[in-house]
Amino acid sequence: MSAPDWVQHAIFWHVYPLGFTGAHPDRADGADHSLRRLLPWLDHAVGLGANGLLLGPVFASATHGYDTTDHLRVDPRLGTGADLDALVAEARARGLRVVLDGVFNHVGPEHPRLLAARADPHGPDAAWFRRTGDGDVAVFEGHPGLHVLDHGNPAVRDHVVEVLCHWLDRGVDGWRLDAAYAVGDDFWADVLPRVRARHPGAWFLGEVIHGEHDAVTAATTIDSLTQYELWKAVWSSLNDHNPHELAWALGRHDRFVAAAVPNTFVGNHDVTRIASRLDDRRHVALAVAVLCTVGGIPSVYAGDELGLTGVKEERAGGDDAVRPEFPADGSLPGGADTGLLDLHRELIGLRRRHPWLHGARTEVEHVDDSRLVYVSRGDGGALRVTLDLAAATWDVADA
Repeated sequence: MSAPDWVQHAIFWHVYPLGFTGAHPDRADGADHSLRRLLPWLDHAVGLGANGLLLGPVFASATHGYDTTDHLRVDPRLGTGADLDALVAEARARGLRVVLDGVFNHVGPEHPRLLAARADPHGPDAAWFRRTGDGDVAVFEGHPGLHVLDHGNPAVRDHVVEVLCHWLDRGVDGWRLDAAYAVGDDFWADVLPRVRARHPGAWFLGEVIHGEHDAVTAATTIDSLTQYELWKAVWSSLNDHNPHELAWALGRHDRFVAAAVPNTFVGNHDVTRIASRLDDRRHVALAVAVLCTVGGIPSVYAGDELGLTGVKEERAGGDDAVRPEFPADGSLPGGADTGLLDLHRELIGLRRRHPWLHGARTEVEHVDDSRLVYVSRGDGGALRVTLDLAAATWDVADA
């Protein structure tokens, strides 16, 4: 198993469409065509240095996009299938690959098969769902609106294969597999090879929070996993002025890269923005320097390159601050930090000039209580990166 060649050069701009476009919660007829509000932003992504668009949920759902009601229909709050087709076409015209977010661990309370299963507990649709000991449909991590599919059911597996292929047939390039950690390894090991047989150029990114990446990728055939360990180590080590934590995480990261190059990030739609997470705003530059100089498939969450702030809270609506609406005309939102935008362009440009960084192996050369020096080395060169936490400075030089 190996990821498609195009991924070796991939740098993603990550967008949560329902928030970004200001999709109206009461418009369910597709008439707002909200998804097209992303079109003026595609040139921004290209100017940033990205060549991929990592989209959050775009399929019909009850609320936040992860409670899917129909995997084969664009969320009418965002528009229609034609709107998604237009976005894919415009992205591809600019050299941007498009990856969709697939939620296949669970469905929302309005999913037709769930409604049918509840209407007839002994009918064929009932077998689509996992049950608790008392016979109720299981829910995901205590969320009452997320109902877990039975991934051992061949009909569920066939359905997921067809959904993945349907949108790949429509021109997308890959899939983020939401909550991949909650689905049995054998499910992905069955489904993904069947999809690759029809779409050998497709790429699959699995959401995992922790664990042994090398074992997971070997068991599932998923191409890449989300590198939350490195994400946590970056901001935590900077806040605690403890580069030893980051040094340790880079050792783990090096092992993961050797097995299957992971998706690296310092922010996404599910976490507090990096500019809010860090105690010292100057340290944002060091976080981005790490992102752009170690092995991985980097993604930049829309707005992080502009220094936007936002704190995630564990409550209803607690994600709203990190999923705001952006101007429809492509103009920068209020509070945008153009200095941080220039920094992102500089470091992403450095990475694009050194494409071997995709699979680079990283070795810590020096670490003390305020300074970390590591060397990233690949087939084509080596870079020495120096992070000075006390001075909040970074440096990259040939090694």
